[in-house]
Amino acid sequence: MRQYRCLVVEDSQTMRKMLAESLLRIPGMEVVTAENGLSGIRALAAQQFDLVLTDVNMPVMDGLKLVRHVRGDPRHADTPVVVITTDSAPNDRDRAMSLGANAYIEKPIQAPRVIRAVKKLLGL
Repeated sequence: MRQYRCLVVEDSQTMRKMLAESLLRIPGMEVVTAENGLSGIRALAAQQFDLVLTDVNMPVMDGLKLVRHVRGDPRHADTPVVVITTDSAPNDRDRAMSLGANAYIEKPIQAPRVIRAVKKLLGL
């Protein structure tokens, strides 16, 4: 069975845990978590990921800056990125997608929706 590694970047410990538990329902999935964009960049520097899930509104570095960093790094330029946010305005979605996000999910999130989006992006 193929193994997958997903980076979850979310400042809320409760949301991080819920996202990780949802993703672990996918066979072969390994989850690494980070509490802000800067921690996410450190994780990306240390290892390769098959997918990145990031919140937008976080202290230290927000998720949109993280998306920009991922897209600017040749090692991760093709890594699918899912943005998860409380921002539901159309221009927020457009901005995330224009920076290179592959999917945009609004909170409150439901595990089945996240799992579907991740499986689709990974071709499962």
